[in-house]
Amino acid sequence: MSDLSQQINITDDLEALLRVLPPYIKEALEAANDGEKLIEIVMDLGRQPEARYTDREVILSEREVIQDDIDYVTERIGKFMGDNRAGIERTLHRISAILNRQGKVIGLTSRVGRAVFGTVDIVQDILESGQSLLLLGRPGVGKTTLLREAARVLAETKRVIIVDTSNEIAGDGDIPHPAIGRARRMQVARPSLQHEVMIEAVENHMPEVIIIDEIGRQLEAEAARTIAERGVQLVGTAHGQTLENLLLNPTLSDLVGGIDSVTLSDEEARRRGTQKTVLERRAPPTFDVLVEIQDRQTFAVHHDVARAVDSLLRQKPLLPEIRYRDEAGDVKIETPAQPAAALGRDRDRDTREVMPAAKGKNGDYGDFRGKMAASGMIDFESTKSMQPIKIFPYGIGQNRLRQASRTLRVPVTLVDDLEDADILMTLKSYYRKHPQPITEAERLGKPVYVLRSNTVIQMESCLADIFSLSERESDPASIAMRETQEAIRKILSGTRSVELSPQSASIRREQHELARQAKLVSHSLGREPYRRVRIYRDAPTGSK
Repeated sequence: MSDLSQQINITDDLEALLRVLPPYIKEALEAANDGEKLIEIVMDLGRQPEARYTDREVILSEREVIQDDIDYVTERIGKFMGDNRAGIERTLHRISAILNRQGKVIGLTSRVGRAVFGTVDIVQDILESGQSLLLLGRPGVGKTTLLREAARVLAETKRVIIVDTSNEIAGDGDIPHPAIGRARRMQVARPSLQHEVMIEAVENHMPEVIIIDEIGRQLEAEAARTIAERGVQLVGTAHGQTLENLLLNPTLSDLVGGIDSVTLSDEEARRRGTQKTVLERRAPPTFDVLVEIQDRQTFAVHHDVARAVDSLLRQKPLLPEIRYRDEAGDVKIETPAQPAAALGRDRDRDTREVMPAAKGKNGDYGDFRGKMAASGMIDFESTKSMQPIKIFPYGIGQNRLRQASRTLRVPVTLVDDLEDADILMTLKSYYRKHPQPITEAERLGKPVYVLRSNTVIQMESCLADIFSLSERESDPASIAMRETQEAIRKILSGTRSVELSPQSASIRREQHELARQAKLVSHSLGREPYRRVRIYRDAPTGSK
């Protein structure tokens, strides 16, 4: 026996399920002697009975199932409820019925219910943190089993209520299965009433934790949000395998915040490099943490659901944390590496031209750059590991684009062939006409970045977004400081004077300070709100 099986204790009460099956099916299962891997037994009228194991499917008999075989089972189990499920009292087994149009049972799926002790440690830290946890996974992967074990562990220190719609968590009958420990169980008369029982649990029984299996309807999603907003920890399961599946489900997407179509302003759409109509998260998620159960021993954990959803909607998905149990039974955690900046991934190296570091005609002003970096204007150190991107410039000044890349010190390559490019950059006036290069770029799936004007400042702002530089580097104050830096560079290269854009008094003070550090002269001129700074090589004639 492996170390893993020694640490995990499994009780399935399989004999109770075998007793309700027709004798010839029971004998076939006992002869197979592989109960640990048995998942369910399928009996359909007029077909051979079948057993489904974790690794195979087996025909149990050449004899076809007749109505007497199905009646034999239904007479020995509990009553079928509104969800066409029944159970065996004091066990976790579930028998689901297939009905004909007259309501007669003509097929049965008997699923083996197992209480598995010792599996919750893989997410125990999340459960004990008090955060609400949502479990996703395909049918049969172990969601309900984990939910049952979570209820038992949390009930040792907290008041736990299980809303057990199909009696699958705590078993059939009025006395719950011992596998849920000290947790209390509320049964649901009809599946359509699950949301009402969820609210009733909060209002009547003062729980600290509510356990819910199979949130599948909009009313249940709304009830879950109501419960979460009352400060009660939620632990539940939902239909779907991944976070993306859940977002695409209009009924359940509210569990992770919901999705709305939003129209951006022209400026915001340009800043993001997207179309004006985009998808945004509508509200805070109901659940704080989401776990995708990939298999019984491997989980993908999204610790911040809000951030994960936002990134997914912007087509920059975050990698989840991977947790798994090795053969020795120890839980291993693999934290994902931080994602690379958008479009900053590895590129092929057949570049036509890479922007060089800036250097003036009158000498190298790396020392001046050092002062700019020290002032917090641009974090040049963060740009060293970036991979170059290839830009196809359409209708914009290539020299200005080179200048903008030098200012930000980001690696940019200009290409003449659209197919070699990673992105296309153009002006708003060209984009409106939708000429052939822009149409072709969209057909190829290449991002199109649209500038409002053919200026260095616009290009710098666009590059800051492409390379995911910090917000501080792209806010209005920082853009103004970069304009000042570029003006100083021009003057050091031989220009007599440069007049800057109008700014507030606080920004003008910083512009004067940068000019002073570069040993240049600066004056303010004009009236508010158009007062601005002009920088000179020498003091202007007639100044005092």
